[in-house]
Amino acid sequence: MSSGQAHVCRPQEDPPLAENRAEIVQGTLELMVLKTLEAMRSLHGYGIARRIEQISEDALRLNQGTIYAALVRLLQKGWIRAAWGTSENNRKARFYSITKSGRHQLKTEAENWEQLASLMGRFLRLTEPG
Repeated sequence: MSSGQAHVCRPQEDPPLAENRAEIVQGTLELMVLKTLEAMRSLHGYGIARRIEQISEDALRLNQGTIYAALVRLLQKGWIRAAWGTSENNRKARFYSITKSGRHQLKTEAENWEQLASLMGRFLRLTEPG
């Protein structure tokens, strides 16, 4: 898997074939990170990546470069904050949490995705005239 990319794979593939991987749609990883932090309150980067993989039932596989690049973008936008702490295995780690503006952005983006999913559903249900 190349650095800076997240891939979607079908659960029956083990491991997925490179030709069948699709990059996550631009912006969706940031939305997943925000939603994960809203639900879990505070997590380190590795924990966020594992939680996203767990929720996706391993259909998504994230490498460290992918998750940390998203975290940097979210920090720069002010949608998350970071603080140093100690992980469950007693290592120094940066823990991330969502900010008030991040919650607002999450609400806005979630509404946009709900509308887009509904729209795409209408197109996918189209049948040929006949």
